[in-house]
Amino acid sequence: MEVQMRRGGATCLVQVAAVVSYVVLMASAGVRAQLRVGFYDSSCPAAEIIVQQEVSKAVSANPGLAAGLLRLHFHDCFVGGCEASVLVDSTKGNTAEKDAGPNTSLRGFEVIDRIKARVEQACFGVVSCADILAFAARDSVALVRAKQSHH
Repeated sequence: MEVQMRRGGATCLVQVAAVVSYVVLMASAGVRAQLRVGFYDSSCPAAEIIVQQEVSKAVSANPGLAAGLLRLHFHDCFVGGCEASVLVDSTKGNTAEKDAGPNTSLRGFEVIDRIKARVEQACFGVVSCADILAFAARDSVALVRAKQSHH
């Protein structure tokens, strides 16, 4: 799914992205009912700030990454639940999910890698990759919506 911007506002794809993001986040919340704004406030207070900063930098440099991050989260959650399996690299004897047919065009892995590295520096072993994917998808949609409301 690509986010296409026009002068004066966004196409309906932005609205579709927002709806899909909401549905995916609500579905993943129903499965675990743990991730919420402020979930890491006591165990890793910088987590959400780091995600917002990195997503903002990436989407400012390449607005298409907003859709890429949302799609990355969607592909992670689509079949087996939101467990960050789409981030796992292939090995010599095993083709990973990220290298399977529908996933070879996914984008945003480098953004998630940068976020994870910074979060691990702030609080090692606390924030899951699946939660980072969910926060990044949420924040990318929020950035696009904010841009849309300013035009």
